[in-house]
Amino acid sequence: MIRKAVFPAAGFGTRFLPATKASPKEMLPLVDMPLIQHGVEEAKASGVRDMIIVTGRGKNAIEDHFDVSFELEALLEKKGDGKLLAQVRQVTDGADFFYVRQNLPLGLGHAVLRSMDLVGQEPFGVILSDDVIDAPVPVLKQMIAAYERYSAGAVLAIQKVPKDAVHRYGIIKGKKIGDGAYEVSDMVEKPRPEKAPSDLAIIGRYILPPSIFHALSSTKPGAGGEIQLTDAIRSLIGKERVIGFEFDGVRYDAGTKLGFQMANIAFALKDPEIGPGLQAFLRKERLA
Repeated sequence: MIRKAVFPAAGFGTRFLPATKASPKEMLPLVDMPLIQHGVEEAKASGVRDMIIVTGRGKNAIEDHFDVSFELEALLEKKGDGKLLAQVRQVTDGADFFYVRQNLPLGLGHAVLRSMDLVGQEPFGVILSDDVIDAPVPVLKQMIAAYERYSAGAVLAIQKVPKDAVHRYGIIKGKKIGDGAYEVSDMVEKPRPEKAPSDLAIIGRYILPPSIFHALSSTKPGAGGEIQLTDAIRSLIGKERVIGFEFDGVRYDAGTKLGFQMANIAFALKDPEIGPGLQAFLRKERLA
């Protein structure tokens, strides 16, 4: 079983400045739930208990959010607001939270490496909260099933992207071996379209073996002086079975302003409380 999930959350969120000058990007709300909580809820629904959050300077709001607020709970209980009380308690129920600091901005690979002592010698998940995925079955749960089905060492969530967008992603080269599953033989980080081995992009969900930590320790910094997670996973090919898995769900790139707004509208429309009103507004303004 996959018992632990790592959430890299030490970035500066510069795309959302000035909103993220003093507030973590991971705490930006999708309707009424912070980005990072969407990822945590996905992990909980996939059977994961231990949430390891890699933070940095100015990220205290994340720790406060996933802490118990006795005063708030007492106030809501006194007011008899059981619905809100249940929502507040859901934030911390069903999971344990652990934190480690990424003291240097050395990239995603370095953020995962910082979790080594907390993960230990067992396979684990990685969830990037920028990638919000609305799925009938939690994506990490889908990946765990593929991990077990194919006796994989690593599973990477993948999605087909337009050719002119491959330069924004890690791209896999692989052979299809099952329903949505590919045996990965190579991968390239942010290739030019003419150099891309496929149109299958790695999205922000991973299941990784503990051997990734040795690979990350041996990976030399790439562009911008950052340690690339893709490079470390690539070094495992031939030693571990690496599977690319096309998940069932709609993914929103909430790490961009446009993707974040699209996710907000999509999730708001599905909300039973505000969805009908938003739909009526969009129609009135001839926006839908």
